[in-house]
Amino acid sequence: MWRGRRGFGPGRPMKPRYIPYSPTAFGFIPVSPSGTPLPAGEPIEMRLDEYEAIRLVMYEGLNQEEAARRMGVSRGTLWRCLDNARKKIATMLVEKRPLMIVP
Repeated sequence: MWRGRRGFGPGRPMKPRYIPYSPTAFGFIPVSPSGTPLPAGEPIEMRLDEYEAIRLVMYEGLNQEEAARRMGVSRGTLWRCLDNARKKIATMLVEKRPLMIVP
């Protein structure tokens, strides 16, 4: 079983995802209509695989099977990445919190 392995934490290890670049951390901070930053809450952290899933499906217009093939994961894994990314983006917009994309 995968549970209880020292140094790796609980659960099964994450399967590697193919992301064609390795950007540094970057983020988005909400601003008022006048351009001044709004008071920031706890930042939301989006992983690179979630960012890549959103980019492939929403920006490039690929279907989930094509995007999963490009990332080297199953369609179910891609769906979970998309679902997590959508929830984080929605939370960022509704709660006016910063969004950080971290490696």
